[in-house]
Parts: sequence; structure tokens; C-alpha cells
Amino acid sequence: MEDKKTIKRTVIAESDEFQNTVRNIVYLKSVGLHSGKDVSIIIKPAPANSGVVFIRKDLPSPVLIKADSENICSTNLRTSIGRNGVCISTVEHLMSALWGAGIDNAFIEVYGEEIPALDGSAKIYYEAINESGIKKLGAKRKYLKILEPIIIAPAEGSEGNDYSIAVYPAEDFEISYSMNFNHPFVGSGLFESQISTVNFYAEISKARTFGFLKEVELLKKNGLALGGSLDNALVLNETGVLNKEGLRYKDEFIRHKVLDLIGDLYLSGYRIKGKVVAKKTGHDMNAKLVKAINDNKPKMRLRGSSKSAGIVNNKKAQLYGKTFQPDCLLVNY
Repeated sequence: MEDKKTIKRTVIAESDEFQNTVRNIVYLKSVGLHSGKDVSIIIKPAPANSGVVFIRKDLPSPVLIKADSENICSTNLRTSIGRNGVCISTVEHLMSALWGAGIDNAFIEVYGEEIPALDGSAKIYYEAINESGIKKLGAKRKYLKILEPIIIAPAEGSEGNDYSIAVYPAEDFEISYSMNFNHPFVGSGLFESQISTVNFYAEISKARTFGFLKEVELLKKNGLALGGSLDNALVLNETGVLNKEGLRYKDEFIRHKVLDLIGDLYLSGYRIKGKVVAKKTGHDMNAKLVKAINDNKPKMRLRGSSKSAGIVNNKKAQLYGKTFQPDCLLVNY
């Protein structure tokens, strides 16, 4: 007979900080990175505890889609959220900018099926939000604090798949991201930093999305990257980047991966206090983690069958060179 024990893996904690929204309306327009269509958004102030809510205003009947992991409908080279069959694509750069600018609540009217690409980073979004002004609201900001490790990793014994992502308890928000591309200019790298609204603009926001010239035709045949250009993406040939201005950061590629990760994690609905350790992940793995976080507030731990519960018990878990006690959650894919 199995015993059930409730383990709190996360907790929502109120802070001394106040929630924010935009002070004035923000209007932005450009081509959609993947759709290739002209799209626009209007960011409007929202009351405390509203969160971020997208509204498809180009439809006969507007559809409200809350920025929440439950509403993720696609992670194919971008993060899309939807409701009742209506989707909004490529929300990650805007979500990252909202996080970096300290915006907790906003109504975002969307005119089109995708968020504008702008320059392929979060920079223009961040700057426009700050130029509009930040309005402090009367309610306190709440954080999602990680109490026990949550790990998304390959099933034991699987081959050819070394992607993984996890979040561990920490006092602040930290990211450790490692990548390894089979390309002489991109190569491998490691980015580790505590990230906050203080350093987001300088260290993360300007990193642009990137792609490989040899893959462009295949992507377009599959209805992707139809709006991609040197104006909104770093494009690489076999030896380097085609963009005349070059890189904004020496390690711009990995910093953009971090930018995406921040935006995807903000679909938890909260700012996270924890350390995220990611290895070669993209939107799909990011979504798996944020869904696991939201699904485990709290989680029932099953003693006896760790395989069916997806929970490490009766033994220690070894990952990233660290040993974790039995109460960590391990989700295999």
C-alpha cells in the first residue's frame, strides 16, 4: 500500500515590493517573424492582480488569452498561447521585456496572429514600456519561491538526448545556461548570472534571435520564418553572421536563449525565486518546466513507485554534478 505525503515544492510569497503596470498606452507595429504579416499591439494599463492578458482584437469577437502555461498551444521555434482555438504566436520576447521592465499587469491588444518581431530582441519593447512610464499599484508583488528541485530530464538509459532543464531553491532569480551548436561561430558556451530588473536591459534585452542560412528555405516551406530578415534576426552562414553590424554581445546567441527562457518562465504568472539550470533547451523544454512548476503547487508524493509518480524517492538523484535528496521532482521525457 502506498503512502501519500504532501510535499510543497513551491510557495507564493508576498514581498515588500508593489506591483506595476504601464502608465500610458504603448503602440508597436512590425512584421511577424514567422507569419510574415504586418501585426501590431497596444499595451494598456491593468489593475493589480490582473496579470498579463492578451486580447485578439482583430477578430469579430475579441478573445482573451491569459499569459499562463495552461494556455501554451505551440512551442515550435517560438512560444504560442491560445484559447478556444485562437492562438497568438511568438510571445516570448514581449513577455521577457515585461518581466525585465518590472511590469506585473497589462492588457495587450493584439491585431494579428503574432506579436511584432521588431528587431528580434526585447530591446525595443523594453524601451517603449519605460518611455510610457511605470505606474506603481497598491497591491504587493507576489513571488513564486522554489522549495524543492524540479527537474526535466531524459528517461534513464535514453540515448542521443542530452537536453535538460531544472529549477532549484535560491534566494533570488538565477540562470545557468549551457549550449553547444555544431557551428564554428556559435560553438559552445556557458552563461551564469543573477538576473533582475536592474541588469536585464544591459545584459539580456538586446540579444537577438538567430538562425542559419542553410535552414531558411526548409523553414519557409513549413510556414516559419516568413518574416525573418537581417533587420529582425542574426543570420549565420557557414563561417559567421551576415548582419553588417555584427554582434551586440560577444555571446549574443546564448544571451538570446536566456532572454527566451525568461519570457517563457513568466508564463508561470509570477517572478520566480530559484536557480534555473538549463542545458541546450528551447521553447519546448522551457514549457515543460514552467508547466511542471505550475502543476506542483503542491504535489502528491507517492511512496513506492517513483517511476509512475515521476518523483525520485528511496534514492538520491544525481544531476549537474550535484546530489539531491529524495524529495526532488524528476520528470522524464
